[in-house]
Amino acid sequence: MPELILEKPLAELLPVPSGALVEKQLKTEEMVLNMGPQHPSTHGVLRVELLTDGEVVSKATPYLGYLHRCFEKHAEALDYPMIIPYTDRMDYIASMNNDLAFCLAVEKLMKLEVPRRTEFMRVIVVELNRIASHLVAIGTYGLDIGAFTPLLFTFRDREHILSLLEWLCGARMLYNYIWVGGTSHDFPPKFKERVGEFVRYFKPKADEIYRLLTNNEIFIQRTRGIGVLPADVAINYGCSGPMLRGSGVKWDLRRDDPYSVYPELEFDVVVPTADECVIGDCLARHIVRAKEIYESLKIIEQCLDKMPEVENFDPQAAVPKRVKPPKGDVYGRAENPRGELGFYIISEGNTKPFRVKARSSCFVNLSTLPELAKGQLISDVVAIIGSIDIVLGEIDR
Repeated sequence: MPELILEKPLAELLPVPSGALVEKQLKTEEMVLNMGPQHPSTHGVLRVELLTDGEVVSKATPYLGYLHRCFEKHAEALDYPMIIPYTDRMDYIASMNNDLAFCLAVEKLMKLEVPRRTEFMRVIVVELNRIASHLVAIGTYGLDIGAFTPLLFTFRDREHILSLLEWLCGARMLYNYIWVGGTSHDFPPKFKERVGEFVRYFKPKADEIYRLLTNNEIFIQRTRGIGVLPADVAINYGCSGPMLRGSGVKWDLRRDDPYSVYPELEFDVVVPTADECVIGDCLARHIVRAKEIYESLKIIEQCLDKMPEVENFDPQAAVPKRVKPPKGDVYGRAENPRGELGFYIISEGNTKPFRVKARSSCFVNLSTLPELAKGQLISDVVAIIGSIDIVLGEIDR
């Protein structure tokens, strides 16, 4: 091949750009990207509009309204007992917890006293559902980041919980088990023994899942120092649950505004340490959920020991024949797997509420996304959304 012969060096032949032109050539243009509303890592029909400078996110804006649950409007047209199947379908990963929060608000308005055995039964089922919810959060979070095996492990053990709850009330996800003043059924024979067997079986499995994902070096690199939420920002946004505790704030309604029989139970409010993570990052929020599983197991064991045995117990004995609260308003809340779920109810003394307002922890926690995503890489936005652990049914309510 003949050689290319130049009279002058190539550098002298090319025009030399001015300083302003050099700056213009090196500057990248901002681009708008849409994540969702069908993207699998948005955990539902969530659309996130990303303004990016190269691979770096300048601004992230979440857009809601693709699900249209319409829970609050439905509640105005239904009797109080008929609302409970709708609370099931808000956060459908933790339906028992939703039902308890709503029933606590109505019982507070009606000044109902729930039988002691029923209180222990309720706590057992909501803590089982809390474990199942955290297993979904952990398994799908690993899948978001590229780890498939944890999903198989977590869903394997979640299946045992769903089988127990199906045995209890006939449903696997949408239960309608906790009623105003009681529950729909008593525990079946040998149900307590089966729950105890599950606790003993699951303790070593929880250790296995923790080692598999939480101590995984690649998982730590993808989550440590990503999406840091300082404690003051979390408080100002009104965050709750693992989002708030992951920022180092030791706040749990079961301990700080107790309800049911939680004051009688011993358990720790989980907050991460600086040795484990950067306080407030994605890894911190994951660690809170992973460790809360152990606390729920402790709570279930105590309830199994303390729950009184009542011969011919009727779980509907305190359930009103007609749920008709007096005129007034009330706010009731409970600690759900994703944070505080509250219901503000206005009653005009009828069998149907005048207004029901749901205070969704998913909605509040998601509002921090613009703060968490700014300055992060596009791939890190997937890790940040997964660490918030949202369910769109509770957001588009």
